[in-house]
Amino acid sequence: MNMNEIASKKDVLEQLIKQLRNFFTISEEEHAEIARLFDSVMRRCDINFKSPDNQYFKNRGGIFNPHHSVMYMIFLYYLSNELYRSGRCSELCDKVYYLNKIMHSVDLFYAIQLPDIFGAEHPLSSVMGRASYSDGFFFYQGCTVGGTYDREGNLHYPVIGRNCRMYSNSSILGNCKIGDNVSIGAGAIVKNQNIPDNSIVFGQSPNLIIKPNITQ
Repeated sequence: MNMNEIASKKDVLEQLIKQLRNFFTISEEEHAEIARLFDSVMRRCDINFKSPDNQYFKNRGGIFNPHHSVMYMIFLYYLSNELYRSGRCSELCDKVYYLNKIMHSVDLFYAIQLPDIFGAEHPLSSVMGRASYSDGFFFYQGCTVGGTYDREGNLHYPVIGRNCRMYSNSSILGNCKIGDNVSIGAGAIVKNQNIPDNSIVFGQSPNLIIKPNITQ
């Protein structure tokens, strides 16, 4: 990624390490591990922010701005996830994940696999839990994705199709298959219920109102 228009790699790393050290002890080894993975993280940011499917960032030129809160939130998630996938720094995963919660009031756990292309707008108080996510996922404030237990004690997580958009205070919980191009309306709760492609959803399971999404 060409960050010269906004900030250099050195500037972003310095900002990040200062932020981490405001709250945690960061060793030289941890600093070096962040630097080692930095280019991989930025490649993931580049794919996301410059994707033609991500209109939110495309309208901003697709250039990573470390002072844009949603871009920085995604950057911190990708960093925590890269650290987790490397298997080398479990405590550092926790620190970066925690920093993201402190700075942005979101819960994007490093062990979940958010898609290559996703976005958010003023996503305060949102919790993205375990699920199968697809490209084009987008969420607003107060949204929740997570699992539910069945009567036998088995835990089920949602499967979410492409271009799912979750509006404020909506939830997708449990054994759900959400189709492509689905909008979950503000305050809607989808629980253990499938949603067909190209739908808009209102209300709460099991009494959902499902209408065609005519914008698709």
